[in-house]
Amino acid sequence: MGKTTLVGAVSEIEPLTTEAVMTVAGAGIDDASKVPGKESTTVAMDFGRITMADDLILYLFGTPGQTRFWFMWDELIRGAVGAAVLVDTRRLTDAFAPLDYFENRHLPYLVAVNCFDDAPRYEPDEVREALAIPARVPLLMCDARHRESVKAVLIGVVEHAMATLVAEHEAAAVG
Repeated sequence: MGKTTLVGAVSEIEPLTTEAVMTVAGAGIDDASKVPGKESTTVAMDFGRITMADDLILYLFGTPGQTRFWFMWDELIRGAVGAAVLVDTRRLTDAFAPLDYFENRHLPYLVAVNCFDDAPRYEPDEVREALAIPARVPLLMCDARHRESVKAVLIGVVEHAMATLVAEHEAAAVG
């Protein structure tokens, strides 16, 4: 939960969203049982944009985490510097597929635990252990509703991507 909200919190344009009302037909495909009041779901992706400078634009894509969307992810990561996996503590197991995806493609990523009303609260180390997140992967607590919190996540993605690039470059120079 929270990808549409996260994109909307920082996008300079009205986010393009693909929300659809959840119906009985989606039973067994999208489990909303742990998300009381959830009536819609993202069926493709959310898109937003932030202009950092005249020649630097950050494009934001909020995509569903299920493996059936990986074909779309393969296109979206072209040219990406990194990614954030937004975790809903009510549905921790939903995070495994996106974590595996980015880990297997060697794209720098961080984990952003979305803290909001009615969500169980866990310590960062508890989330890291439950999801088997490697120590080299940053884990941040955030609130996708708040612009400053989302900005901290995006800055974290860029900083982690830059640090990863430097470490890989240094390792290549030594080896």
